[in-house]
Amino acid sequence: MIRRSITDDVPQMAALSEMKRTEYELYAPVFWRKAEDAAIKHTPYLAAQIGRENTICLVAEQADVIIGFVIANITAAPPVYDPGSLVCYVDDFTVRDSSDWPKIGKELLTEARRLAALHGANLTVVVCGQRDEPKRELLKSEGLYVASEWYVSG
Repeated sequence: MIRRSITDDVPQMAALSEMKRTEYELYAPVFWRKAEDAAIKHTPYLAAQIGRENTICLVAEQADVIIGFVIANITAAPPVYDPGSLVCYVDDFTVRDSSDWPKIGKELLTEARRLAALHGANLTVVVCGQRDEPKRELLKSEGLYVASEWYVSG
């Protein structure tokens, strides 16, 4: 079931984020290196997003367990670009297991994009690690494409 997040969901959302950070750290150990107490530091941020104007916070729940979530911020594009609408910017977006991307990830993304369109956002930008193939496959299957890449050293 996909529903709006509530404050009680935050500990499970933080735990899912911590799992994703651990995975991403393997991909690029310097860029994605977890901060000390990352989950503790991330928890207040997640809680602050719930109920915030122009922010869509959704969870996928199964038997009272959060198995995925997405946070989408509705914002204007940088002033040097004009995509023709507001932007649905998704950074925090994860699922419990990589096998959950095709179904649970898709449901979360579909609902976030639907709600974003109601706010006037017709462009969606999703952050995805370069080696997160299951997530990348979902994004491609939903018509998203790579518009930018970051190159790092270290």
